[in-house]
Amino acid sequence: MVAIKIGMLHYVLDHVYGAFMHRTKLSTPFFSRGWGGTKLDLLERMIRQIFPVVEGQNWPPRLIQPVWKTVWETKSACLKEGVFRTPCDEQLINALPPESHIARVAFLAPKFVPTHKMACVVHLAGTGDHSFERRLRLGGPLLKENIATMVLESPFYGQRRPFLQSGSKLLCVSDLLLLGRATIEEARSLLHWLDSEAGFGKMGVCGLSMGGVHAAMVGSLHPTPIATFPFLSPHSAVVAFCEGVLKHATAWEALRDDLSVHNAGMTLDEVRERMRNVLSLTDVTRFPIPKNPDAVILVAATDDGYIPKHSVLEVQRAWPGSEVRWVTGGHVSSFILHNGEFRRAIRDGLNRLQWKESPL
Repeated sequence: MVAIKIGMLHYVLDHVYGAFMHRTKLSTPFFSRGWGGTKLDLLERMIRQIFPVVEGQNWPPRLIQPVWKTVWETKSACLKEGVFRTPCDEQLINALPPESHIARVAFLAPKFVPTHKMACVVHLAGTGDHSFERRLRLGGPLLKENIATMVLESPFYGQRRPFLQSGSKLLCVSDLLLLGRATIEEARSLLHWLDSEAGFGKMGVCGLSMGGVHAAMVGSLHPTPIATFPFLSPHSAVVAFCEGVLKHATAWEALRDDLSVHNAGMTLDEVRERMRNVLSLTDVTRFPIPKNPDAVILVAATDDGYIPKHSVLEVQRAWPGSEVRWVTGGHVSSFILHNGEFRRAIRDGLNRLQWKESPL
């Protein structure tokens, strides 16, 4: 009975937080400027083209050459920040806002350890994570185990946020798909750089919430085994925007008005169904099974008001061999309280990989 009451408290906390953040008039809702017009049509076609039809298709990605500067260093570790032009193709670059054309990363690594004896995990941003700080704090304690952390700043976030965008509230539905597609391309290029240029012995990709969905996609598409860590994440953005708390932060009326230009008299239910159809493109279960599903560890919360249990289990069913670990709490509380469990999952997943052969 006590556990049930605590679980309910966590669930209520998610909804109270969501109501404060999303149902008040403190900020504009998501997608206040509609669907994105021709950009959305373009992205729907491009996302369907991301899946490899034959072995090796879409690999290798475009090689990047980040320009690095040292932020700080100690006797045992070094933090650098780097910039590079997004490796997306010209069609995608033209669809992105100019502010998002240059990608930014933070790179925290041990010193005096050969890279072929180190692992590195690329950390992708969750909704609202505009800075490097939280993900660096998550990865920092792993330095003593020779696990480096690379943090990517998402398009539409941080210094890459469009001038007219308020906080994390994307202006159009197409922006959400653009953010995801560009993040996937940039993360794949970073993994390629870590492998071919830096020579790391093991690699992984992780993210919380939205970042976990993107991490699952990147891990799925990688041609060799890497560790994949979707934390507190659904199998699809449909769950977040049509079922979870974020449905209260979505500008449904603006979306209906946008559609009504070509299809007068649409109901809100029809608009929500259209949203489901569009966001089904983000369904991780439609992606290929990762090369080593044993190195896929999902961490989910028992009483998550944003992400229902069934959504997490759908990924596990689609990827036999993957593991789900449950932490007690809701989305918000687990985000804050369970970093130790996230780190343990990262260690365990990387330990399930073989080391790459060392250079001669």
